[in-house]
Amino acid sequence: MATESIQDIKRRIKSVSSTERITNSMKLVSAGKLRKAKNLFEKTNENAHFITKTISDLFNTSVDVPGDYLEGSREIRNTAYIIITSSKGLCGGFNTNVIKEAQSGIDALACSPAIFAIGGKCKDYFEKRGYSITDSYLAPPENITFLEAKEMVEPILKMYENRVIDEVVLVYTSFVSAIEQKVVTERLLPFSIEKSAGATGPVRHVAYEPSVDIVFNYLIPKYVEMKLYSAVIESATCEHAARRMAMENATDNARDMLDRLNLNYNRARQTAITNEIIEIVAGSEAQAG
Repeated sequence: MATESIQDIKRRIKSVSSTERITNSMKLVSAGKLRKAKNLFEKTNENAHFITKTISDLFNTSVDVPGDYLEGSREIRNTAYIIITSSKGLCGGFNTNVIKEAQSGIDALACSPAIFAIGGKCKDYFEKRGYSITDSYLAPPENITFLEAKEMVEPILKMYENRVIDEVVLVYTSFVSAIEQKVVTERLLPFSIEKSAGATGPVRHVAYEPSVDIVFNYLIPKYVEMKLYSAVIESATCEHAARRMAMENATDNARDMLDRLNLNYNRARQTAITNEIIEIVAGSEAQAG
């Protein structure tokens, strides 16, 4: 019985050791990807913040914004959701938190939304629950280019302009720090002038060339494209941070389990040795008697 127990513990030690090596390797890989993604995020975020703030200030301080893009210009009947998850697992609650936030917003709608899925986890989740996926991007989000983000935005804007949809909502994960990320729900269209952040200064009358419509028809797609692209880059950074933390926790748990198994192994081995000694002594005494 003791021998069988020792063999069983040895098999478990071997299995947990293999798992610990894998999770530790994945932690190191994720840490490297996080550094690279964070550098890209910081550069992109700086440019995106400048561009979106400039355009937001223009929207907030101008009286000539086309009414179709402003809050209250139409009844909100149909909504489009752009949901950013990862295409891989093993990243803790990263995907679950995004999907839970998106599902909560979708449940509050009167009818099913048009879903634009960035990341395979989002697409799989909603397809299994009977939702129709309008469009999807299934490659790793960190590989998306600005051109690809622009191509994703084009059909969304056309649907909005043709009143197929009346609202565009973006759900993604915002990077706070390497150990903290939070899910954000942001409405891209229509604009809420009163609530837009960073707008200062009096309302001004500006002369637009060649026309107001042409200028804003150029600016608004750029605004949405930049918001989507920066959100994808930020979400990818959060994914690597979440996976690094998940693998670090898994590695620590595996090491704790190894410590307990080694202790049990030593106890079982000592018990087996003691039993053998007892049997030898008992046998010697029997022969002597």
